[in-house]
Parts: sequence; C-alpha cells; structure tokens
Amino acid sequence: MTAYTVVFTPEAERQLLLLYEYIAAAASPEIAARYTGAIVSHCESFQTFPHRGMCRDDIRPGLRITNYRRRTVIAFAVKGEQVSILGVFYGGQDYETRLRQEPA
Repeated sequence: MTAYTVVFTPEAERQLLLLYEYIAAAASPEIAARYTGAIVSHCESFQTFPHRGMCRDDIRPGLRITNYRRRTVIAFAVKGEQVSILGVFYGGQDYETRLRQEPA
C-alpha cells in the first residue's frame, strides 16, 4: 500500500493559525490547540486513504472536499503520491468562492 505525503499550503497553514487564534480568544488556548491539532491529525490520516471526501471538479479540477466535525471544511487535492491541503474553512465560510478565485 502506498503511503502518501501530506503537505499544507501556506494558505492552509494561515487559516489554521487564524482558527487557533479565534478559538483561543473565544474559549481558551488549550481548547484551540486541541481542536486545530485534531484537524491536522485528520489531514495527516490522508496518508493512507487520500481519495475520501467529495470530488468538486466543478470548483477546481482535482479538488476534493471533506468535513471535520461538521463545522470545518477541508479542501485538498491528490496529485501523484502527494496530498495538498489547500484550505481549512471554519463555520460556514464561503470556500467555493475562495477556491474558484485562487490559482490552481
């Protein structure tokens, strides 16, 4: 079985940081670290099963979308043996518009 490499784009890393800051201010740094850490772990699990989620070629060719705890949308693409995490969208953010506007 092939093990895929999972990488986070700079935009996805920035979104995780902003999510951490939002939750830390609203709840606590510990809760924020636990939640964002769980998202990273969820993304890293794509190493063994990368083609999960829904294919959204209507937004961008090769785009896949999955949810984490129904509040967070994770946008990613699989190319070769690499999974690129393109975005982490929390709480109903308009990920479709953002992903259509960004270069592929």
